[in-house]
Amino acid sequence: MKISVIGTGYVGLVTGVCLANLGNDVVCVDVDQNKIKKLSEGIPTIYEPGLEELLIKNIKEKRISFTDSFKSIQKANVIFIAVGTPQGENGEADMSAVFSVAKNIGKYINGYKIVINKSTVPVGSGDRVTEIISKNLSKKFNFDVISNPEFLREGSAISDFMHPDRIVIGSDNHAPAKIIKQLYQVLNAPILITDVKSAEIIKYASNAFLATKISFINEIANICEIVGANVADVAKGMGMDNRIGPQFLNAGIGYGGSCFPKDTIALVSTAQKYGYQFKTVQSTIEVNNTQRSKFFQSIKKFYNHKLSHKKFAIWGASFKPNTDDMRDAPSINIIQSLLKEKAIIQIYDPVALDEARKIFADRIQYFENEYEALKDCDALIILTEWNEFRQVNMEKVKKMLTNPVIFDGRNIYDPQYMKEMKFSYISIGRKPVK
Repeated sequence: MKISVIGTGYVGLVTGVCLANLGNDVVCVDVDQNKIKKLSEGIPTIYEPGLEELLIKNIKEKRISFTDSFKSIQKANVIFIAVGTPQGENGEADMSAVFSVAKNIGKYINGYKIVINKSTVPVGSGDRVTEIISKNLSKKFNFDVISNPEFLREGSAISDFMHPDRIVIGSDNHAPAKIIKQLYQVLNAPILITDVKSAEIIKYASNAFLATKISFINEIANICEIVGANVADVAKGMGMDNRIGPQFLNAGIGYGGSCFPKDTIALVSTAQKYGYQFKTVQSTIEVNNTQRSKFFQSIKKFYNHKLSHKKFAIWGASFKPNTDDMRDAPSINIIQSLLKEKAIIQIYDPVALDEARKIFADRIQYFENEYEALKDCDALIILTEWNEFRQVNMEKVKKMLTNPVIFDGRNIYDPQYMKEMKFSYISIGRKPVK
């Protein structure tokens, strides 16, 4: 198929590159000329494992190209809207970019098109996009608007696209749904065809449920700390129940990123808009925010509330491993809290240091090696569970630190092993080692 993808952010770029790799003719459109230049040269504008190789391959095979011209959509059969919907001031999704794209689609289309909302949008957005396109048509062309939510996880987005759990197609007409089903048929995944509004809610409901699961296990962790239980064992026991499963039961300092925080708040706002109070998700958000401050308080308590001029090494800045994304990362809140107490920060992250510099500038010190970041520090604080942190040389860690103290916000080490290594070790939902 001839496909146009509007927006080359996280979702748009991964979608465009993967669709090209499936053999389609893809043109990606973005108003950012700097992005277009880099992408045309095979330079990804986001960090995602495997993306660069696929981008270069499909540019060479002339299956994907990049432009800032909306006129290019005239050659497409299918147009994906994949622009950002950040959180607005009132908590609702900011739909300005989606509506701007819809206006340009109406202005430039020259015949029948299938327009697909790939962006995460609140219920009713399909109707609004249809209305805007219709108002801006130069002639009376037919088109259909479909909802096709994405379920890509940062750090494994290529695999998620190529091997999805399911594909959701929301369409109020059978014919366009059948065409888009053919587009995805090659992926051999279950395909659910439903109406537009149901598809729009599926994305929000999925993310809100997973976020709730995270907040739930974090509350269980808090109880475990009080009574002296081990949350890792509790989570393992829960996860062995097939009705529950082990996924998203890792206690820690909470979720972050571009989806869960934004989507949970947007879902609550949408419910309020229709006169409904979504108490479960409201509590999920509250617990997540509290978890970050609780972890900081555990650091403060360890030092009798005297953090001034204490020097801390921090491993991990991104909200999760295998991405440089720091949007709403727990690390931001914790580092800001430490700086407010006049602590000194030395940070290492495998890929997110440039993003950290944008946020903290010269208020913290940056290191290109995890061990170098430890030098002369009073303690190590782990905020992202990168695999390279799991099997480090603990003797070397102890030697580099002024004091053998670790605050583990992701529970990546075994407390018994830390005890044998003679570390003071404070984690989440497990007995502290002192």
